[in-house]
Amino acid sequence: MLVLRSLPNQLPHNRYGFTTSKRLGNAVVRNRVRRRLREGIRSLQARPGWDVVVSARIAAAQADFHQLKTAVANLFARAGILAKDPDASGGEKLP
Repeated sequence: MLVLRSLPNQLPHNRYGFTTSKRLGNAVVRNRVRRRLREGIRSLQARPGWDVVVSARIAAAQADFHQLKTAVANLFARAGILAKDPDASGGEKLP
């Protein structure tokens, strides 16, 4: 449904790009997929310093927001871009 390509960029922030082919559908469908992908990435806690390009495949046109968000989260986790959760490390919690 999605393909992710990433490279470190030596910047204190991330840069994102989205590609949607005309095979995905008309402009309305392509823009809807891009909006959903942007919002899904916005809700993730990603480590800074990455250039990320997300390419939508044909199946993404029929996917709803939650399916796209889950797919993006899985890709970010596989690429090692997601920030580590400080509570999950078992460390001491501050009051």
